[in-house]
Amino acid sequence: MTRPLEGRIALITGGSRGIGRATALKLASWGADVAINYLRRGSAADEAAAAVAAHGVRVVTVRGDVGDPEDVARMVETTVETLGGLDIVVSNAALGVLRPALELELKHWQRTLDVMGRAFLLLAKEAVPHIERRGGGHLIAISSIGSTHVIPYYAAAGVAKSVLETLTRYLAYELAPRNIRVNAVSGGVVETDALKHFPNRQQLLAEGRERTPLERPARPEDIADVVALLCLPEADWIRGQVIVADGGYSLLA
Repeated sequence: MTRPLEGRIALITGGSRGIGRATALKLASWGADVAINYLRRGSAADEAAAAVAAHGVRVVTVRGDVGDPEDVARMVETTVETLGGLDIVVSNAALGVLRPALELELKHWQRTLDVMGRAFLLLAKEAVPHIERRGGGHLIAISSIGSTHVIPYYAAAGVAKSVLETLTRYLAYELAPRNIRVNAVSGGVVETDALKHFPNRQQLLAEGRERTPLERPARPEDIADVVALLCLPEADWIRGQVIVADGGYSLLA
């Protein structure tokens, strides 16, 4: 079996469930050792780690809040000390209060920006020296169509994802001389556990089926596949881009 990421080491935030878990499994299937970050559900992280280990790679779980600078520093340090380095960082952890914009409290606004926007910068600041030491690598952010399309109740998260995408472009420009590729992946309606918290879940799923030529919402594995492709040498010329992997959802105005 081809394992194009053999010897590479990846840290995935929010890696115990959904897109993060699928990404951990995909990278492991291609030979990468994986650090799985989680915040609350240790049992889910352990289950994900067991599934990753089944691919014959090394794995470690790291509890931490990506909105906390000290936690971010510790999760990067733990990854490097346990697995021996760092080549790939996938900023996937997400948190958001699902309310209309004018019903948001300032603490909700700030917390969402910290977890989905600022966290990517914190991860970059901590991870870049380690990635550069190994000759270069990848920073990949998981975004959302909520950054460019209005999704009911998604105001805070949509703005945070816009911040994430803009930061992707700036980091890509600044880190190119260090041989670090920075990109983002944006899916359409992705059927994950997180979608259960949307008051309009059924409507979103129905629209996902109706608007997508494949007549189904995205699966976490669909996004994970794109993340993995961006880690290949053949993707070297892709820099600072938001790769829209929505099955054609956004083709209809």
